[in-house]
Amino acid sequence: MNCLSKKKIAIMVIPPFLLLIFGLIILNSNTHPPGSKPSDVSCSDPEPFYVGVTYCGNSVSEAKQLIAKVKDYTNLFVIQSGTLQSQPEKINEICDYAVDSGLYFMVYFGSQHWNYRNNWLLTFKDTWAGKFLGVYFGDEPAGKMIDGTVTFQEDETGNEIKKMEDGSIYKYLENNTAATYYSNNTIITIFRESFQQGNLTLTNNYYTTYYSNGTITAILETPDNEITPIVNPYAAYTYEELLNLRPFQTYDETAEMFVKRHKSSLLNGIRDEWTLTTFTADYTLYWFDYLSGYDVVMAQVGWNNTLAQDIALVRGAANIQNKSWGIIITWKYNHPPYLDTGETIFEQMRSSYIAGAKYNLIFNYADDMTEPYGTLQEEHFEALERFWNEVVQNPNVLQGSIKAETVLVLPENYGWGMRDPNDKIWGLWGPDEKSPQIWSTSQSLLEHYGLGLDIIYEDSQFSVEGKYSKIFYWNQNG
Repeated sequence: MNCLSKKKIAIMVIPPFLLLIFGLIILNSNTHPPGSKPSDVSCSDPEPFYVGVTYCGNSVSEAKQLIAKVKDYTNLFVIQSGTLQSQPEKINEICDYAVDSGLYFMVYFGSQHWNYRNNWLLTFKDTWAGKFLGVYFGDEPAGKMIDGTVTFQEDETGNEIKKMEDGSIYKYLENNTAATYYSNNTIITIFRESFQQGNLTLTNNYYTTYYSNGTITAILETPDNEITPIVNPYAAYTYEELLNLRPFQTYDETAEMFVKRHKSSLLNGIRDEWTLTTFTADYTLYWFDYLSGYDVVMAQVGWNNTLAQDIALVRGAANIQNKSWGIIITWKYNHPPYLDTGETIFEQMRSSYIAGAKYNLIFNYADDMTEPYGTLQEEHFEALERFWNEVVQNPNVLQGSIKAETVLVLPENYGWGMRDPNDKIWGLWGPDEKSPQIWSTSQSLLEHYGLGLDIIYEDSQFSVEGKYSKIFYWNQNG
């Protein structure tokens, strides 16, 4: 349609020269650039909505087979293959086929594979212009912080700090000494003493355990694995000195370290060389993924929180921080058939679409895949086709038609996973005195407002005033 509004004009007499001018204007307004469609020139065309599947295998032919299967009812293909990260020529062949099939594409790289990213991006083709959406860079950065092991570097010294899967913290101190901090407030240091025995360099390990009640014990582990208690242990540190050296002492410090880690050492590595949109997928703490520098976060749905809560958290973060968001539908089960039913997936995609998502993906991987299209079954392809025809291509179903008029504001830097009342805070602490109130309030508001609720965090960088008709804070009753 023409982007000019139609107006009725009453003219009693039109001189001939005006008729000529009007005729030229009308002719010009209905003339389009060669090869374009009338819809291409609308001044109010919305940005595309992207829907597609991921490919996680290692075969170019299988990737092409999947593209051929979905090209008529998707517009995005994601190469999410660990194996292919180091094979740019194969990535290029898949990208060419995807673009020739009328699809957009993005490419996944683990955050540790900088050389692979560099090698492939150097092969970028002009024929892909406008079709390459960006780099899907790393996976679950906040989820790994909550549930996994994450390595940091200390600013002053560059020494290694590790947040471990069990919530303990490893930190290198100095002089061949490291400390591990445990959640029960016990601290164990290890001092490694090297010595020569003939042509061999051997090591004695001295383990010193500091207890919160002031008790100190120590043992010596020799190179032949003999363990001997040390009767009068020498303690290089006091318990209080070690506590003062502990990283991640507060929620604020932890949030700062998390954001700095990704922004400085990872994402800037991409932006130093190329101006690219960066994507990731996660299942918690989307707010802090965006703070870290990601342009798009796709909430993983299907197996952890309720869909409404996932959308409230990722959309709220995107809305306030002026970013884009989407969902990636992942496993419901840890065994075949892995994915939920086609009907459920259709409803998840439809809900996110009307809630304002810009991206909808289906994760398509398992270790024991034997089907020709990975974990995707025929019912999932049917759900994708139905979603494309009944929702994306349906002018009566509006993307973003459900707006969040209500918002719940959580405490600043409160990195609580919110998957259940007993979830962890930053992967380091259990729920605290605020957790029960936040859980009760959030569940009450979600039940009342559903997809009309956003959930965000207090942050002086971003103002919430004037953006929602109703604002609830975590310590209010819903």
